[in-house]
Amino acid sequence: MRLLIVEDEADLGNWLLRALTQGGFVPDYAPDIRSARALLATTRYDAIVLDLRLPDTHGLVWLREFRESGDSTPILVLTAQGALDDRVRGLNLGADDFLTKPFALAELEARLTALGRRASGNPLTGIRYGQLVFDSESRAFTVNGEPLSLTRRERAALTALVHRQGQPVTKEQLFEKVFEIQSDVAPDAIEVVMHRLRKKLTNSGVGIVTVRGLGYFLKVEEA
Repeated sequence: MRLLIVEDEADLGNWLLRALTQGGFVPDYAPDIRSARALLATTRYDAIVLDLRLPDTHGLVWLREFRESGDSTPILVLTAQGALDDRVRGLNLGADDFLTKPFALAELEARLTALGRRASGNPLTGIRYGQLVFDSESRAFTVNGEPLSLTRRERAALTALVHRQGQPVTKEQLFEKVFEIQSDVAPDAIEVVMHRLRKKLTNSGVGIVTVRGLGYFLKVEEA
């Protein structure tokens, strides 16, 4: 999935560039609207991640111009905590989704995947592992049809494992997807999240397997 990231914070932009590439996306990075326009003139993107507080043009101003030009590329807007007015205006101007800073990488990836699927007309939203089902539209997990209660970090970790479809995810990759870039927690904190996840998946028919040197992956347990 080809992405354009429009974000003026260099640290966040470069982190997203690296992390989304590891997640299988093909991202380009623009620090301002001028750079974004230059990239859009030569490249067709599947989705755009748009910050609003940009140095040359406000994101919502450009969003209006972009939609008025007839371009329907899905746009996910990054907003500050509690910026309700921005979300309302953005929806009215043609934004497809929103994510509030700070955010977990796994949630961003799930939202982008859902945007790409809707744009392609593919209605499939469910991923199943045994009795565990992930709906990427609502980003909710169920076990035997019942909602699985998860914290935001647990949901981010489980989402990352589900999207790898049985392939290992390293501790470092999980840490990036679960904890925000500004987080000051120790890398071993991911082990606490995985321990809690294992307990919550006890009756799901799905286990989290640890492979030394490789990471974690989901496995359907034998009856």
